[in-house]
Amino acid sequence: MLWEITSVIVIVVYVYTILTTIIMLLMENRNPVKSIAWIVVLILLPIVGFIFYIFFGKNFRRQFVISRRSLQKMKRNTNAVADISRIPESVLPSEYRNMASLAINSCDAEAYANNDVKIYTEGKSLFDDIFVALESAKHHIHLEYYIFLSDEIGQRVIDTLIRKSKEGVSVRVIIDDVGSWLMKKSAIAEMESSGIKVMSFLKVGLPFLSSKVNYRNHRKILIVDGMVGFTGGMNIADRYCNGLEWGPWRDSHIRIVGSAVSGLQKAFLSDWYFVNRKLLSDPVFYPKPEVKGTSLIQIITSGPDTVWDSIMQVYFMAIIQAKRYVYIETPYFLPNESIITALQTAALSGTDVQVILPERSDAKVTLVGSYSYLNEMFKAGVRIAFYKKGFIHSKTIVIDDKLCTVGSANMDFRSFEQNFELNALIYDTEVAVKMRKIFCLDMLDSVRVNKNDWNQRPIKQRLKESFARLFSPLL
Repeated sequence: MLWEITSVIVIVVYVYTILTTIIMLLMENRNPVKSIAWIVVLILLPIVGFIFYIFFGKNFRRQFVISRRSLQKMKRNTNAVADISRIPESVLPSEYRNMASLAINSCDAEAYANNDVKIYTEGKSLFDDIFVALESAKHHIHLEYYIFLSDEIGQRVIDTLIRKSKEGVSVRVIIDDVGSWLMKKSAIAEMESSGIKVMSFLKVGLPFLSSKVNYRNHRKILIVDGMVGFTGGMNIADRYCNGLEWGPWRDSHIRIVGSAVSGLQKAFLSDWYFVNRKLLSDPVFYPKPEVKGTSLIQIITSGPDTVWDSIMQVYFMAIIQAKRYVYIETPYFLPNESIITALQTAALSGTDVQVILPERSDAKVTLVGSYSYLNEMFKAGVRIAFYKKGFIHSKTIVIDDKLCTVGSANMDFRSFEQNFELNALIYDTEVAVKMRKIFCLDMLDSVRVNKNDWNQRPIKQRLKESFARLFSPLL
C-alpha cells in the first residue's frame, strides 16, 4: 500500500512538473517550431527530455546573460577610437547599401575600406602564417577560440604565446569553456604562470549549468598588434591540419590586414569586457593601418550580446538580393523558416542557388536532420551536392562575383540564435571571384544529389530524418 501511494505521488508530481514546464515554455512566446520541438521531447522522452530542457532549453533573457548597459558603455568608449577608419554610409556600394546599413544598425558592424584579404582552405598554410604573425608581435596578441586543444599544434601555439609573453608582449586568451574542455589544465596554468591572461567564456559548473551551457562562444579570432587579424571556421587543434581518421578536413579561413582589424578588435574587446569586466579602449589597440588593399569589409557579430539575429538577417538579405548565383558551403544545414524562404525565393526567381554539404559528418544526428530539408530545396530548384573528399567544415557564401562572407556561423538554429558568432562580410569582386573558384573546385570533389534518386530513399530512412528534424532547433 505504501509503495502504491508513493508511486502515485511521484507520478502526480512528475506530471505536474512536466505540465508546468510546458506552460512556462508556451508563455515565453518563442519560435513555435522550437516550442513544439521541446514539447515533443518532454512528452516522448519524459525523464531525459526534462533533464535536457533544464540544461539546454531554458530561455534566459539576454539581459541576464550579458548586461546591455555595460555593453553599451564599452561600445561608446571603443567606438571613439575604433571607428576612426570606418567609411561613411554614402561611400558604401549602392547595390548593397541597404544590407550594409542593416549590419550597422543591427550589430554596430561599421564598414572598413582598403583591406587586404588572404583566403585559406586548409590548416597547414593557415597555421604557417599564424605563427609568422605571432612571432612578429611587439605589443599585444588577442586570441579567442571555441576549441583550443593542447595537442601538437595547440602546444606549439601555447609555447609561442608563452615566449612572446616573456618578451614583454601582452597576451590575452579567451577559450570557450565547453568547446575547449579537453584542454589540459596544466597548459592553462603554464600560460597563466608566464603572465598570459586566460579567461574561460561562460564557465560551466553546478549549480549554474543550465543558465550557461546553452550560450557558447563559437567565434574564432586572432589579432596581432591591431594590424593583422584572422577569422573563419578553423579552431586550434591537430584535426585542422591532419584531418580525421576517415578523411581530410576542408575548411575556410581568412587573414585580414587593414582597417577591418579594428572590427575584429572591437569584437574581441567586447568579449574580454564580458568575461573580465575590464574595459580596454586605449587607442594603441586600434593603430592606423599601413597596408592598403581593395576590400571593403564589415565584421558581423551575433549572439546574446546583440538584440537582433544579425548574421541570419544578413544571410537572408544577401540571398534574396542575389541576381546571378548564390553558392553556399556549410557543414550543418538546419535552416530556420526565414532562410528556407530566402533560398526558395532566390531559386524560384531564376537565381542559381547551390549548396555543398558534407557526405559524412562529425555530428551524425545533425547530418541526418539536415537531409529532411532537402526536398524543400529541390522543389524550388536549389541544387545540392555532397562533399566526398573528407569533411567539409567551411562556412561561406559567395554571391554574383561581388560579395562573400566567411566566418564561424553555420546555417543552423544554434548559430543564428544562441551562439556568439562572427563573420566577415566582404564587398570585393577579386575576393568573391576567388571564393567562387574555390567553390567550383570543391564541387569537383562532390557528387550532385539527384532529385528523383533522393525521393526513392527507403521510408525507414525518411522517418529517421523527419524524427531528427524535430530536434533541429535544439542541436
